[in-house]
Amino acid sequence: MRFLFSILLCLSCFAVHAWPTKPVRIVVAYPPGGGIDVMARQVADKVTSAWGQPVVVENKPGANTILATDSVAKSPADGHTILMTTDATFSINPHLYSKLPFDTRRDFIPVTMLVLLQQLLVAHPALPANTLQELISLAKQKPGSINYASYGSGSQPHLSGEMLKNKAGIDLVHVPYKGNAPATADLLAGRIQLLSSSIGGLQPGLDAGKTRLLLVATKSRLPYIPDVPTSAEAGIPDYLMTVWLGVVAPTGTPQPIVDRIHALVQGMLKDPVMVKRMAAAAIDVMPMSQREFAAFVNGEYGRWQKIVKDAGVEPQ
Repeated sequence: MRFLFSILLCLSCFAVHAWPTKPVRIVVAYPPGGGIDVMARQVADKVTSAWGQPVVVENKPGANTILATDSVAKSPADGHTILMTTDATFSINPHLYSKLPFDTRRDFIPVTMLVLLQQLLVAHPALPANTLQELISLAKQKPGSINYASYGSGSQPHLSGEMLKNKAGIDLVHVPYKGNAPATADLLAGRIQLLSSSIGGLQPGLDAGKTRLLLVATKSRLPYIPDVPTSAEAGIPDYLMTVWLGVVAPTGTPQPIVDRIHALVQGMLKDPVMVKRMAAAAIDVMPMSQREFAAFVNGEYGRWQKIVKDAGVEPQ
């Protein structure tokens, strides 16, 4: 038995040492050109130069990230196919869909955290509310008269709006869009009044005075907008919203391969040029061990389970 174990161990070591033996695919559940796609291509470039094998980004949008996730879940667990994903897939979707073709906690290994996008609550200047408390007061005076946008039912901005309604005891009207860009465009045009979003797409409107920040849905103030109060300072301590981006692999991927992917990506995140580039885009890089990332994903799963339940959203 000991001899057989030694043979298997040697074979495993050989496979890991030889890996990668063919191009590596990073599957992204979003269209080309967006922030997640850009990040995936930066990782691909870094990995290609380090491993000597081409790393290609395969965009597979559709079905609220389900198509891409399912394709990776069914891929060989040999380290040649990995998924760059967000909280939509691992924290939110399991509570929105009763019959997913995969189980995110059973079929995947969290490999490495990448970044966090802090979320803000932003209003159109025509809305007569300069603070969250003024917004709450106005909403209570005129129930159902204030609307908020999202990029679709079940998206994080939708659930953020429902959480705000629940925490503040107010009535807001949800207006779903087919993407964050058209939602932001209508906010700037004054056709909708509230939006939860990261600062990236909002910056032009903020610079032009076409939007007003009510709060940052974080525990601490953000260095690039230090005058904007946190959720707790605004009066709703538990209203915390972030979007996380990370890499996962199919369950069964050899641990030494997982370790190599983790080490390479985490090394990239600690590069001063990368840190500076991300800071300029108001994106927080998040160095974490694999164990820390797995614990984080598990915690977010439970947190969003409660948010979805409290929002009264029934699984489809």
